[in-house]
Amino acid sequence: MLMQEKKYLKWYNKVGYGSGDIAGNVVYALLSSFVMIYLTNTVGLNAGIVGTLIAASKFFDGITDIFFGTMIDKTKTRFGKARPWMLYAYIGCAVTLVAIFAIPANLGKTSQYAWFFIAYTLLNAVFYTANNIAYSALTALVTKNGKERVQMGSYRFIFAFATSLLIQSVTVRAVSVLGGGAFGWRAVAVIYALIGLAVNTVSVFSVKELSEEELAEETAGALTGNQYPKEEDGENYNLLEAGKLLISNKYYLMICGVYILQQIYTAMINMGIYYMTYVLKNENLYGVFSWAVNVPLIITLVFTPMLVAKWKGMYKLNLRGYMLSTLGRALVIVAGYLGNVPLMLFFTAAAAVGQGPWQGDMNAVIASCSEYTYLTKKKRVDGTMYSCTSLGVKLGSGLGTAVAGWLLAASGFDGTASVQPEYCISMMRFIYLWLPMVISFAIMVILSKMNVEEANAKLKISRS
Repeated sequence: MLMQEKKYLKWYNKVGYGSGDIAGNVVYALLSSFVMIYLTNTVGLNAGIVGTLIAASKFFDGITDIFFGTMIDKTKTRFGKARPWMLYAYIGCAVTLVAIFAIPANLGKTSQYAWFFIAYTLLNAVFYTANNIAYSALTALVTKNGKERVQMGSYRFIFAFATSLLIQSVTVRAVSVLGGGAFGWRAVAVIYALIGLAVNTVSVFSVKELSEEELAEETAGALTGNQYPKEEDGENYNLLEAGKLLISNKYYLMICGVYILQQIYTAMINMGIYYMTYVLKNENLYGVFSWAVNVPLIITLVFTPMLVAKWKGMYKLNLRGYMLSTLGRALVIVAGYLGNVPLMLFFTAAAAVGQGPWQGDMNAVIASCSEYTYLTKKKRVDGTMYSCTSLGVKLGSGLGTAVAGWLLAASGFDGTASVQPEYCISMMRFIYLWLPMVISFAIMVILSKMNVEEANAKLKISRS
């Protein structure tokens, strides 16, 4: 018989933890929404070359995710495993974020490309990786209660999407108010970096990690009268072995795939700044469409814990949500070619509602994925398991931004020109309208195969 789950967190712990994604999205939203248009229209760099540099940077990113996840698993301090990494890595995030938006105008083009590549790679491959994996891993390290993990994820992404909404709504105007041009972008980056530093610090100290002894009892304590074989020492595996543990977990691979596709999707949606500027002829509509995306997401996230309880799990909720998302994006295409902006906004919002449940319970799904590794391999690899979050953000957003840059360059886009060729306009429609629908469909297919909750339940029954 199942025991009543113990509660570990107060409401302020969950809110404090969730606020940490303000800091993460200060970095992510500014980069994903505006770095390309800053580089092409303010610095004057070529979109195709920028895309290539971003893609090359992903090579370095790819080798650091599992490394930092493994380092977190092996860390032992009085503050825990993950919190020290989350705290100190963000200092580097703040410095390199400002550097990206402070490329000196008096440098030659080659030096400007080099400046961007170095700062972008350090931010993503080192500092953001360490901070984001540590932040995500806290979901499994501060509570063993499944409902609390879902709630933490919901709070987290409420703050994430609220921050994205705010940044996407005010940044263009803020750059103008602060002087415009290169100086305006640099000033905005400094303000956002300072805000991120403050909020990240608050988030770190709002929760406390459980002891290793208590964490080791998690799965065994889920059943009465049954003890699982003792977990092997978490320090007895190296980086290669950690990689093998992850690859052997099919649900980890699925989550990575979904996360990467999700970030590519977001990168395509963020290219809306070009669509609004050159197709709809109103760059201020970008903020309006940001509201249509983020407000429905935030509302859905509020109700996600209740929906998970009502549906008795996350699998059906996530799958049916993405069915709605795919349909919504298909109808955005229709409205887009009709030139009906209100209908585009309505169907954009409908698609966002469908994506909300997965955003809210994603961390809890990853925790279940980590439990699956424990049940099958007797290894606790929470930090390493959460490498999929950083891996997905970096590979997905980086690849999405790179592909968008290549497509824009191939279509003849010129950031210094006020009018773009017709083929370029068609490419902007393809990027903003068609690609998000295709990606949403692909995510739906993967989610249809990803019932890790059922797999864990069967493994527990087989041992009872």
